[in-house]
Amino acid sequence: MQKNNNCNIKRRKTREISIGKSKKQKILIGGNNPVAIQSMCTTKTEDWKATSEQIIALEKENCQIVRIAVPGKDAAKAIPKIKKYINIPLVADIHFDYKLALEAIKQGADKVRINPGNIGGKDNVREVIIAAKKAGIPLRLGINAGSLEEDIVKKYGRSCAQGMNESARRWVRFFEKQGFKNFVVSLKASDVIETVDAHKLFSKDFDYPLHLGITEAGLNLSGIVKSSVGIGALLLAGIGDTIRVSISGDAVKEVTVAKEILKSLGLYTGEPVIIACPTCGRTEIDLEKIATEIEQKTKFIKKPVKIAVMGCVVNGPGEARDADYAVCGGKKMGAIYKGGKLVKSVEEVKLVDEFMKMIKKDFRKNN
Repeated sequence: MQKNNNCNIKRRKTREISIGKSKKQKILIGGNNPVAIQSMCTTKTEDWKATSEQIIALEKENCQIVRIAVPGKDAAKAIPKIKKYINIPLVADIHFDYKLALEAIKQGADKVRINPGNIGGKDNVREVIIAAKKAGIPLRLGINAGSLEEDIVKKYGRSCAQGMNESARRWVRFFEKQGFKNFVVSLKASDVIETVDAHKLFSKDFDYPLHLGITEAGLNLSGIVKSSVGIGALLLAGIGDTIRVSISGDAVKEVTVAKEILKSLGLYTGEPVIIACPTCGRTEIDLEKIATEIEQKTKFIKKPVKIAVMGCVVNGPGEARDADYAVCGGKKMGAIYKGGKLVKSVEEVKLVDEFMKMIKKDFRKNN
């Protein structure tokens, strides 16, 4: 096990996989690399302009890998057009028709995700492996609880963690027999515990990078909660090399939530960590407004500095001492801290402006 430099989590050591051929799009996952954030487009892939625009929006939120649905040839043929406009690796998502995987590889996909349980058997999977090997790109071996092989479902009576693990082991051994080890594995279910248990079983015996996610997690709040619990539990156990938060709707929100999961564990170093109290009857400043402004105005910082925004003197001074920067409110006033030391106290109406003056001065000087 390796110890992450940014937190106390000991991450499982996995083999390193490279995704993306061009210098601007290439990313390494597994090995000693940080956990990568993925999302999936909600657009029709054949509408390459709309798809490119959505990927650019995802990039701005720091998405590092993006997946697109390829349900037909028109979608596959849109891949080279989309790649001209984006700066992150493009993954083709294939179900049912292995020939679409072959076409996506031909069109320049950086990685292809296949589900062996629904793609038509070993001969079809072998063809995809041969094409991926020739193109020099990785595959994702995607095991889903909802599409396990019939014999496995019959054996266990239902989808379960043990069945998912057995399916994954079966296909990993098949990939290896083809002389192919350039792949990532995912074991996804809509059930959080089932997903967590399946990954734990698999990771005992294999060092392939694991892509984490709770599939069909649900709408907004339920999707966020289920994804956070499942992905968070695995990351805390040192398991996981890439993650995708599944939320029905806005793909950009998936990336925002993924970043917050990683930040909460000390695994994301590209943005500040904002600590804010929940407010109560002791709060005497508009804390939500102040915290929101500070969060938005400090997005230019690309370091994991800790910023505390506290509403009263109960926990405020303690959090301020532990933060890189902090504001602590009370009676329409606010105290500004830096490095745990009081800098000044100002009226509430001036608090954000004065705080940001200090922040901008420090980051102009040090960056």
